[in-house]
Amino acid sequence: MIEIDLEKENKAIAQEYKELLRISYQTLSDEDKKLIRKAFDVSVEAHKEQRRKSGEAYIFHPIAVAKIVASEIGLGATSIAAALLHDVVEDTPTTIQDIERLFNPKVAQIVEGLTKISMVQRDLNVSMQAENFRKMILTLNDDVRVILIKLADRLHNMQTMDSMQEDKQTKIASETLYIYAPLAHRLGLYNIKTKLEDLGLKYTEPAVYNEIVSKIKETKEEQDAYIEAISNILKTSLDTEGIDYIIKGRPKSIYSIRRKMQAQNVSFDEVYDKFALRIVYKSTPHDEKFIAWKIYSIVTDHYRPSPSRLRDWISSPKSTGYEALHITVMGPKGRWIEVQVRSERMDEIAEKGYAAHYKYKNGATEESGLDVWLNLLKEALENSETNAVNFVEDFKMNLYSKEIFVFTPKGEIKSLPKGATSLDFAFSIHSEIGIRTRGTRVNGKLVPLNFELKSGDQIEVITSQHQKPTINWLDYVTTSRAKTKIKNVLNENTKKIGEEGKELLTRKLKHLKITLNESVVNELVNFFKLKTSLDLFYRVGIGAIENQQLKDYAAQKSNTFINFFKNKIKRTASTADEDIHKPIISSNYDMLVFGKEHDKLDYKLSPCCNPIPGDDVFGFVTINEGIKVHKKDCPNAIGMQSNYAYRIMTAKWIDSSQEEFKAIINITGMDVLGLTNQLTKVISNNMHVNIQSISLSTEAGIFHGQVAVIVQNNTILKKLINNIKKIDGIDKVTRVYKT
Repeated sequence: MIEIDLEKENKAIAQEYKELLRISYQTLSDEDKKLIRKAFDVSVEAHKEQRRKSGEAYIFHPIAVAKIVASEIGLGATSIAAALLHDVVEDTPTTIQDIERLFNPKVAQIVEGLTKISMVQRDLNVSMQAENFRKMILTLNDDVRVILIKLADRLHNMQTMDSMQEDKQTKIASETLYIYAPLAHRLGLYNIKTKLEDLGLKYTEPAVYNEIVSKIKETKEEQDAYIEAISNILKTSLDTEGIDYIIKGRPKSIYSIRRKMQAQNVSFDEVYDKFALRIVYKSTPHDEKFIAWKIYSIVTDHYRPSPSRLRDWISSPKSTGYEALHITVMGPKGRWIEVQVRSERMDEIAEKGYAAHYKYKNGATEESGLDVWLNLLKEALENSETNAVNFVEDFKMNLYSKEIFVFTPKGEIKSLPKGATSLDFAFSIHSEIGIRTRGTRVNGKLVPLNFELKSGDQIEVITSQHQKPTINWLDYVTTSRAKTKIKNVLNENTKKIGEEGKELLTRKLKHLKITLNESVVNELVNFFKLKTSLDLFYRVGIGAIENQQLKDYAAQKSNTFINFFKNKIKRTASTADEDIHKPIISSNYDMLVFGKEHDKLDYKLSPCCNPIPGDDVFGFVTINEGIKVHKKDCPNAIGMQSNYAYRIMTAKWIDSSQEEFKAIINITGMDVLGLTNQLTKVISNNMHVNIQSISLSTEAGIFHGQVAVIVQNNTILKKLINNIKKIDGIDKVTRVYKT
């Protein structure tokens, strides 16, 4: 029986291998096929004893990763071979030296980069995932293909996570949404980004994900008919003009629908542009732009466009390389629909990102095409000393931000993230110009350094040799490049002053008959409530720590023994006193239990999302404030679950009948006579609901209300919201999470 199964499995493996060669985006030479075959054989042999959690042979995973690399990212033979071998060094006795001996140095270098990423040591004091990500970025110095293969590896792991424990699923999915999806976006791999986001949502908020999926299925027939009706009208005109094209209907991703529901505080049915129409046309490079605007003209002849929602990424491509024309038009039945216009070349760049770029550059090879992409992410490496979590936050901020296009005094165009300031612009020209910036002019007018730029602005930077950055500059910039450079300059100055401060401190302590050593430095840092020895030396250097304060330290040091007992007595008394007045967190009915054992622990409800009983929640172990409880859809949840998975505790409500919680409800509607009276009646008629505060206003026929109510749990609150919605004239009722 086992023999038959193995035979069947071997056939399936051979089938997968053939499929890999067939779907490759690049044209493979005989030499390429030999390289891939060799990598396949080595990988099969190395992984022959291994099985995945699902029970299938491990070799299916590297083949699947290689297929993503070959078809979806569009890389060549070197990358396909490296993808097949990506787990060999980490999981089997094979070494990097073996890979180098069997293959070329390039393959070995990429495999080594992938192995480095996986071998990060766990350190509980820093975010393992942020550290992992930083190591991954550092491999850019070796080869950008390391990251592209890592993305393919992550995508396949996300696609095959069903057999994992729930907490592992949440952790991996949070990491994916926090880092890998934004990275795929930055590299222009929109297909992979969308898949990663949807799968991330599937495991972080399964109920929300399943609800949207079922709603999409319910409305699919209606949507298809709607898209077909529009397509048929456009086809007639496009055919008349002799344009060679195809029209595709494209539903919005589940994740983007969820994001829209959250951002606009609306239900699934209220999200209007749940799908888009894509027109992909054939064209010579010369006519690309001309045909795009011709199609624009045809679309807007039939449907009225929204001028504020026209996006021309053909004249000014995104920094990811994305090119397209996006038109939002009013379709039949009064519904907005987005029409995306792309040439075949633009479509390939949007789907394959980096790989399509060099395909369209005459005579370019995979190697030379890499250079362009290498430069896109290298800036993040400039400050390798920064805290890993801050590093990721800065990096992400610049990954996902929308772009603006501004001009230099000579008319050259530069792309910056939305929200960038005139000082950011100075640093984007050159870090030396940024450091010496004395002032900036925007459109000929002198503006502050923190002036926020808009697309089309022309900026002139005024520099001075005597200018130096100050600590305030960090508040004037938004880009990680500018922040990194400013921090570096400030750190250099701080270190210089710190060195002088250390010498000064040594002399001052000598007068007080104290020798400066490591334990004295630590005592002084604690005495002045500082964080590091550099903080201490810097403050001495600038004169912020006076002689009298050092004398106080010396006196305290000699009385340490007496003080120890004094403090002990004080602390015991105050603790006992505090315990009497401290509000009891848990009543006889403990509202929340933690972990698999359902432990009853002290906790605080986090003010960032204001959870109430019945909400899906988790516990987060903070450094100073014990356990904080957050809602699972809290805006900070993904970051916490990704960066600090080891601090997350499962939590659930078990009984809340003895407790009361505050919830705030926003209400909007039409100002109908008697509405206020009706509203207060509905709230007070609801059992177990008390009004804490109520604020109502009307303006030009529109009613706005905010009501703070005290409830015992989520079920009572939901019932109340549904009852308010039934009142005549009420348009929208939403719960506000931030108090």
